[in-house]
Amino acid sequence: MASWEDKKLLITRNLQEVLGDEKLTEIIKQRDLKIYWGTATTGRPHVAYFVPMSKIADFLKAGCEVTILFADLHAYLDNMKAPWDLLALRTQYYEAAIKAMLTSIGVPLDKLKFVRGTEYQLNKEYTLDVYRMSSVITEHDAKKAGAEVVKQVDHPLLSGLLYPGLQALDEEYLKVDAQFGGVDQRKIFTLAEKYLPQLGYAKRVHLMNPMVPGLTGGKMSASEEDSKIDLLDDPANVKKKLKKAFCEPGNITENGVLSFTKYVVFPLMKPGETFKISRAAEYGGDVEYTNFEDLEAAFAKQDIHPGDLKASVEQAINRLLAPVQQIFKEPKLQELTKKAYPPPSKVKGKGNAESDEVSPSRLDIRVGRIVEVSKHPDADALYVEKIDVGEGEPRTIVSGLVNFVPIEEMQNREVVVLCNLKPAKMRGVESKGMVLCASVDEPKQVEPLLPPEGSKPGDRIVVEGYETGEPDEVLNPKKKVWEKLQVDLKTNASLLATWQGNKLISKLNGNPTTIKSMKNAPIK
Repeated sequence: MASWEDKKLLITRNLQEVLGDEKLTEIIKQRDLKIYWGTATTGRPHVAYFVPMSKIADFLKAGCEVTILFADLHAYLDNMKAPWDLLALRTQYYEAAIKAMLTSIGVPLDKLKFVRGTEYQLNKEYTLDVYRMSSVITEHDAKKAGAEVVKQVDHPLLSGLLYPGLQALDEEYLKVDAQFGGVDQRKIFTLAEKYLPQLGYAKRVHLMNPMVPGLTGGKMSASEEDSKIDLLDDPANVKKKLKKAFCEPGNITENGVLSFTKYVVFPLMKPGETFKISRAAEYGGDVEYTNFEDLEAAFAKQDIHPGDLKASVEQAINRLLAPVQQIFKEPKLQELTKKAYPPPSKVKGKGNAESDEVSPSRLDIRVGRIVEVSKHPDADALYVEKIDVGEGEPRTIVSGLVNFVPIEEMQNREVVVLCNLKPAKMRGVESKGMVLCASVDEPKQVEPLLPPEGSKPGDRIVVEGYETGEPDEVLNPKKKVWEKLQVDLKTNASLLATWQGNKLISKLNGNPTTIKSMKNAPIK
């Protein structure tokens, strides 16, 4: 029988922070801890999910009662991330994927409880508590609490403000002692500690994992294709993504590959197991590690080459993914995968489940070169341009730039063009696109965007993190797709063009789209 000290060590190892440490000690001295981890069922779970899974394995080894919450309602409330009709399918996918991952790392499922948010979040008592919560919580606190978790936009929906309060209430309705999550949830956890007692409910313990860097160096994101390895990626794809992974010699702070060994590989090793780096004899031969600290020290001293580390991590990832992929060979699960995450289609039709999902990947933005320009015969403020956007013959586009850019600066100028707007007549001339510009009304100022360095006419420009989807053939004006996306397009303080803070980059070379002088200005 493990002592409470041993249990506490398992519960807290590799965590970045514990809020309520004394309470945690008090509980585990008397009985087993009841804990929950929640995940909003949005993008496909990827290999980084093994990080919380290995902690869940620790909790179970320490005798904790663990509840996994599939937060389907939260997924809907998080600004446009998952349309309602797909949520039931995505929740089923998450359940199958997470059970498969836990099976892969040898965690017995009989000790776990799986709950869907909508099983209790739509009942009368919970709903009344949501109203009670909204009567004590301030808008400032709700917005601040969700700052790192809910997608931030200039015109936030009310749903994003509700999200943190609901997550706080989950602790009471799941009857747990503690909630586990990433350190990015810290503000939601402190909000729960502040407001639950105001409703007469107990303050819970909060256990926080560090944010583990993705393979490209930043946060591992479900929407950034190269930063994450999907659970169903084959070994060739794993190799390709790891090849691109950021793993600078000697760098131990922003190294997603090294972090993966710390938070997944070593915690899951069985007694007597080692982490083996295979090397040619002339580079020192094979070396084995029983703990992460020794591996980290060797990498810091550059005794371990990034290529050798990647090769060993590649093997470890493939070992973890093989059982998951075996489970997902089942025809029912293959069908579920297709339905829950349908590939984006070129033409968004009525039958497409994702046709209403407003993603910037639906925009067809390209680099253009103005090959001919003249003033509009019937409108003093308009230019009529012929712009090469890589289609064989130039497009005619009308722009209101006469008062802002002299005609001689327009000739042969490289510009950024939105190519899939529905053609529209502008004072008798049909315009087949729009030159994107930074634009402010007071005082009136307009400046065309500058294409990424090293690009040529026809090159696609995409929003970082949304590189994968295909653009619509034509943006449906009735659905107001462009209008919904345009509100979050702006230049930033560093003179970069962004959408919701993500850079507009060349799909070919990753270089950013810039602006000459207008900071923090809307793009239209």
